[in-house]
Amino acid sequence: MKALTIWQPWASLIIAGAKPYEFRSWRPPASIIGQRIVVHASARKMDMDQVSNLFGLLALRDKCETIALRAAETCLIPDKAIPILNRAFNYGLPLACGIGTAIVGEPRLGTEIAEEFGVPRANDSDRDEHANWGWPMLDIETWEAPIPMKGKQGLWNWPTPEGAGL
Repeated sequence: MKALTIWQPWASLIIAGAKPYEFRSWRPPASIIGQRIVVHASARKMDMDQVSNLFGLLALRDKCETIALRAAETCLIPDKAIPILNRAFNYGLPLACGIGTAIVGEPRLGTEIAEEFGVPRANDSDRDEHANWGWPMLDIETWEAPIPMKGKQGLWNWPTPEGAGL
């Protein structure tokens, strides 16, 4: 099974169903469209200032409801995103581990997704060049416990079957 390493909090937002698209500068290979992949949370520590700035909030803990104002710009579903972001600020999120799986849907252009969310551009970060393709993350399966694993860039092979949680 293929795995995709994603920075936090985005990996957890996908698994929570709060982030329906993973944005990449490249279209997914045809071989994984319609296939289940592992969502791997990277080892990169979250920059809490960056996360706060991304949502236009200085104190997310105190103003989570205001995320709805920026939800369209980030292509997030606010009701599902707020609990994950609260957890990120209060307790942290798992790093360097697989946290669940998703089926990769037919990719869409970021500009199409932007229209769906009512904004002129669709992206989940201030890195515009990374939002060319939205990979729908469908049929999410959350693992009971994170499975520690060193990640890699791009798509990589998740080790199976022993100790892989699948």
